[in-house]
Amino acid sequence: MTGIILYSVAAIFLLISALKDKKKTSLALKKAWLSFEGIMPQFLSIICIVGILLSAVTPEVISRVSGRESGFIGVFASALIGSITLMPTFVAFSTADTLLKSGAGYAQIAALVSTLTLVGVVTFPLETKYIGRKGAFLRNFLAFLFSFIVAYIFGKVMV
Repeated sequence: MTGIILYSVAAIFLLISALKDKKKTSLALKKAWLSFEGIMPQFLSIICIVGILLSAVTPEVISRVSGRESGFIGVFASALIGSITLMPTFVAFSTADTLLKSGAGYAQIAALVSTLTLVGVVTFPLETKYIGRKGAFLRNFLAFLFSFIVAYIFGKVMV
């Protein structure tokens, strides 16, 4: 139901935009399509990897490694995995949903998603070019610590 509402609202705004300025709307749709084409290979590859992992790894294993009972070790492992993985944000949320349905804990998934979106081991060399080595390290380190705060809050609130 929510999907129908969101798509309807988007269609209405698209129609309003087209009525106001067809040229700009057409240009925006072309840019959106190019962006979609750029994101889709990453999205599909991550979906395939997650699908293969979930078919090979049982929900019991996921629950043991990153379930509620895994405690701080599970949160730390999830944070490490999130720190070294490069993934678009919208893929991170859908992956988190899949893992939650497979038995992962809220705190562990909160650590995973927050480090996926905030910590960038893979992008560290690029960051050092713009904000320097010390700045990039400090930003990533503080974001890594922040992920534990987020995990703690989610662990307490969602239980």
